Order: sequence, then C-alpha cells, then structure tokens
Amino acid sequence: MVDADQTFVIVGGGLAGAKAAETLRAEGFTGRVILICDERDHPYERPPLSKGYLLGKEERDSVFVHEPAWYAANDIELHLGQTVDAIDRTARTVRFGEDGTVVRYDKLLLATGAEPRRLDIPGTDLAGVHHLRRLAHAERLKHVLTNLGRDNGHLVIAGAGWIGLEVAAAARAYGAEVTVVEHGPTPLHGVLGPELGGLFAELHREHGVRFHFGRRLTEIVGQDGMVLAARTDDGEEHPAHDVLAAIGAAPRTHLAETAGLEIADRAHGGGIVVDERLRTSDPAVYAAGDVVSFPHTLFGTRVRVEHWANALNGGPAAARSMLGHDVTYDRVPYFFSDQYDLGMEYSGWAPAGSYDQVVVRGDAGKREFIAFWVKDGRVLAGMNVNVWDVTDKIQRLIRSKARVNTESLADPHVPLDDLVS
Repeated sequence: MVDADQTFVIVGGGLAGAKAAETLRAEGFTGRVILICDERDHPYERPPLSKGYLLGKEERDSVFVHEPAWYAANDIELHLGQTVDAIDRTARTVRFGEDGTVVRYDKLLLATGAEPRRLDIPGTDLAGVHHLRRLAHAERLKHVLTNLGRDNGHLVIAGAGWIGLEVAAAARAYGAEVTVVEHGPTPLHGVLGPELGGLFAELHREHGVRFHFGRRLTEIVGQDGMVLAARTDDGEEHPAHDVLAAIGAAPRTHLAETAGLEIADRAHGGGIVVDERLRTSDPAVYAAGDVVSFPHTLFGTRVRVEHWANALNGGPAAARSMLGHDVTYDRVPYFFSDQYDLGMEYSGWAPAGSYDQVVVRGDAGKREFIAFWVKDGRVLAGMNVNVWDVTDKIQRLIRSKARVNTESLADPHVPLDDLVS
C-alpha cells in the first residue's frame, strides 16, 4: 500500500530515472521522491549526442528531459553530481559517496544505465582518445570534429556499431578523414547480419569512410601526450589525430552487485535481473533502462536492451509497478538511426543465430526498403530504411506471431496489416 509518508528513491538521472519520477507524480503519488544523478547536468536524452546535437543541428538545451524548474515545481528532490556508493537493503537506506549522507527509502529504483567499454591497449591515456556516452563527451567530441574538419585531420574509430557509424557520419559532415577498425566482417554484423551490414559499409564508403574489417586496435601511438597514429593487429599504422572507442557498453551493475542483488550472466547480456514487473530479487528494489535484464514474454527469453525507447518506456513502467499497478513490461524493442541521407527504424529482437532468413520488401539498392528477420515463417524483427509510418504495423506483425508467406512479406503491394490477419 502506497501512502503520502513513503519515500521513493531513484538512483540514476538519465531518461529512465527522469521519466519514472514524472510518472510517479502523474499517477498521483504524493510522497517524497528523490532523484540522484551522478552528472552535474539535469537529466537528458542520449540519442542527440551522436545525432542532431553532435552535428550542430540541435541546441544543447534541446536534449534535456524537463526544464530545470520542472523538478522543484513537481517536488522532486534532485541531487546532481552525487553518487550512491552503498545500499543497505535491511535498513532500506542508500549512502551518498561524496559526504556519506544516508537516505531511507520505502522503495528504490535503480536506473544506473551503462558505461562505455574501454580499450585495453597502450596509449588510451592520451589526450585525443574519446568515448561517447555523456553530454560532456558529446560537447568535447563536437569541438574535436570541428577542428578535424577545419584542419583535414584524421579520426580513427574502434568499432562499427551504431555509435561508431553515427559518429563517422558526423565526422565526414565536418570534413574530417575517417578510418573505422572493426573486428567483425561488416558493420553491425551481430545485429543485422552480413547482407545488411554490407549495405551500411557501402553507404559509408560512398561518403569517404575507410574500413578495416577483421582487425582490432593494438596500440595508440602518441608523442607529448597527443595521438599520432593507431596500430592494428596486422601491423599496419593508421594516421590519427583523435581516436574514438565505440566498442559497446557494459551495464553499471556494481552498486546492485555489492547490495547482493541477482545479476544476469553474460549470455543474457549481464544486467540486474528483474521479473516482468521490473522487480529485482529484493521486493522493495526495482530497476529499469539499460541496466536491466528482463524476461520478455514475446520472445521467450531474457533480454537486455540499451536503446532510447527502453528507457523511455521502462522508467514509467517501473514507477507504476512501484505504485502497485499490475504491470507486465513487454514492449517490442525499438531504436532508430540517422546517417547521411539514410534514416532507419528497427523493431524486434533477432540476435545472430535466432533467425533462418532475411526477407527484403522494396529496393535495397535504392535504400528504400523494409527488411524482416524471420524464423519458421514468423517475423522476429523488422527494419524500415527510408520508408516511414510502418513501425506500428511491423510491431503488430511481430506481436501476432503469425506465420507469414515470405513471398507476400516481400511484396510491397501486399499490405502489412493483411499479413497479420
């Protein structure tokens, strides 16, 4: 039973945490809400950091989830630049790392997100080595790309995932020279497979990006603290003034681990284990966003999703669950990307080995198509490329679990809704 004397604490000031706080108030919770953010910036959304803001098309203020005054107006106790270093589940308290302040909670939400994986090679301490996860990273990288473009400088990117490719597109827009080193055979190989991964390689090559596939960085060479080059495991040395490490992200589970909460194994993406209501192994502690491993009833497996929509929807779902609402979190995973003149949206869950064919509807050569990942005639995921207003239809098709005729699936003249029925 929730009452006005209760205190709900949210650890993590990203989109999931901010939307959870918003939902608590929207649902009528009148108790104390404490939101603890380890950054000094107000909660913000991350997609612009590698898209519109990085490209200079969006202003800095546009990334924030709420206006700064919103938190006080809604009686949210916002602690910026504060970390939590311990949870005492028996006493139901959290302890601030900076000054040791202890705050009691009735219910706790962990929305601690993820952090960039680090390159474990010589030279990563040089001034020109970057990551992209936080607003401060994006501000620094925006300045770097501006200078590289002005001076015909070289950027080497380790990793051809979504962040790596989006930064590559932004760097080329500024005029920088770009080299991407990727250990897989194509960009996004584990997500899209070889055919569609190859399409993204072609797109970037057309814009002047150089790829080195099947390679890893082994050393970043510098002088006087500055980057000079990047070496790969074939012995080749690539000119570089700056290096971006874009080799993925790891869930920030340390706080949960030290509190004794259950953590998923690596086969399920790591993350804090929750049930379908986003409750952890402690009934007073919930979790949401990038850090969560949750059982997805639609796909019949435990998943961890690092995309914007998971934070956008997971934070409110966790808040309603904390309030005692009947919640089943089973949103179809969704993300989007913009690179040059290509825009895409992806819905579903189809990791490597989970599907038996990819069906394309439309013209992949013109980059106007929908790709479907199919297993035993059922659609697991769909990606629309420069084709719009179809996401809801694709998600309905995925949710239906209907066996579809793949010829009809590939035929643009057959309405997607007809395949569901």
